[in-house]
Amino acid sequence: MEYVEKILEKLLVQRGISGIEEVREFLSDKPQKTYDPFLLPDLEAGVDFILQAVKQKKKICIYGDYDADGVTSSAILTEFLRNLTDNVICYIPSRFDEGYGLNAEAVKKIRKVGAEVLVTVDCGSVSFEEVELAKELGMEVLVTDHHSIADVQADCLLINPKRSDSIYPFPDLAGCGVVFKLIQGIQKKEELPKAWINRALDLAAVGTIGDVVPLLDENRTIVKHGMHILSRGLRTGLVSLMNAISIDRTKLKSDQIAFGIVPHINAAGRMGDARIAVKLMNEQDPVRTEEQTGQLVAYNKQRKKIQEEAYEDCCSIVDEHLAERNFLLVFAEHVHEGIAGIVAGKLKDRYERPAALVTPSGEYLKGTSRSIPGVHLYQLLKAHEDLFLRFGGHEGACGFFMEKENFTRLAQLLEEDMKQKLARNPHLFERKDAVDLTLQGSQITLELAERLECLAPFGNKNPKPLFLLEQAKIARQKPMGDGRHIRFAAICPDGAEVECVLFQKARELSEKLYGEKTVDLIGAVDFQEWRGKKSVQFTVGSVI
Repeated sequence: MEYVEKILEKLLVQRGISGIEEVREFLSDKPQKTYDPFLLPDLEAGVDFILQAVKQKKKICIYGDYDADGVTSSAILTEFLRNLTDNVICYIPSRFDEGYGLNAEAVKKIRKVGAEVLVTVDCGSVSFEEVELAKELGMEVLVTDHHSIADVQADCLLINPKRSDSIYPFPDLAGCGVVFKLIQGIQKKEELPKAWINRALDLAAVGTIGDVVPLLDENRTIVKHGMHILSRGLRTGLVSLMNAISIDRTKLKSDQIAFGIVPHINAAGRMGDARIAVKLMNEQDPVRTEEQTGQLVAYNKQRKKIQEEAYEDCCSIVDEHLAERNFLLVFAEHVHEGIAGIVAGKLKDRYERPAALVTPSGEYLKGTSRSIPGVHLYQLLKAHEDLFLRFGGHEGACGFFMEKENFTRLAQLLEEDMKQKLARNPHLFERKDAVDLTLQGSQITLELAERLECLAPFGNKNPKPLFLLEQAKIARQKPMGDGRHIRFAAICPDGAEVECVLFQKARELSEKLYGEKTVDLIGAVDFQEWRGKKSVQFTVGSVI
């Protein structure tokens, strides 16, 4: 249909995609945008470093992080190096006992078990002291990372596209993307089988989506090719996990990775031991695979249960004590710290305020925070870093560690900061739904839904298009899921009836959903498939 292609063309232009070659590359099922790995700083030296360690039969420890990016990065490098040597171990720190990144006690443990070479993945760029300790203990160190370097840089080989001296054309690789470029460099230098690196693309796709880096440029290439491999079912552990959570790998979408696979991988580090997730990624034995999958599913069920309870408790605290606050600094004594970040994000979304959840950690307090558009959280908190023992993060999310007596002072200062921001911008807290286009009801067709899929994979910097349906009348309401979700028909001014679904918000929007007045609906054009039959639906995000 001609109107479908016009809508697609408008969406591409809005996303800065123009020109025949650029459009062709963006829409291609097998994009080619990728760069020479040796353009990354220290990559060639890093390749030589690893090959020398292998040749000298040194014990190599891969040190990762406990989230999906760190887990997949660890699994990629472990699997690849085991083609070259049996002398490889993997270490993932505990979120609860050790925290994020390199830590001194872990470095000592790794040296005690005989490791001579330490390779970090998805962390380590600013771990200057810990790297110095590793060197003092007799280890050689290579850091691979993708985080911004806003502190003293580690004094060792450091492969990171965000280094100030980097000439790499694309700075936004995930940690697993950096590791993928490293193994690509090793494969090229030694002329090893290309299948060894192609095998890693499925993990690189999962980690890239999981770390919410921009799904543009080379990340798009990694994810698209990786999803093809995922759909072929070559990795026993991921097939087991997809089967367990009812994902049909032959019809895989990026949101199934983001909201299905990734949370189960993250749940291991949030609720228990992330090493189980690393083992699952590389496991071949079907019995052990089933056990590890079962553990991840159990962790995720536990995570969801305590997350929902914590969220309700925190909402009660906000409603009763912090309703007038402009920065939600919530002291939540009994919240499990493994889910504090998720709950902070949900509070931020519900109240459209920056939110920080603070939990006890021994004699101290540990905070995790999330922000809204227009509030640069790192800059906001850095102005008060004298109140923190440790602090770090970026524009949208930060973590901090502080003494208990500083809590009240921090709350006062953040509130003063936010009042100043609101004085300069009174509309700061107004929810901003970035609508791409306004559609008529008759334009919401299965043809449009299927054509929009060529813009996928969707994610950061390439969100699923949002459309506006104006002046719709709501009819045939069918609540679902204990009243939290709802299906209904939107009767549009042009006479078309659009089947709609709204998740999670049915109760809070009940007045509008059951009212007599017409409403504006903002949502995505999707399709659902049941018993081989496809039908279009409008997945509503906002009702105005």
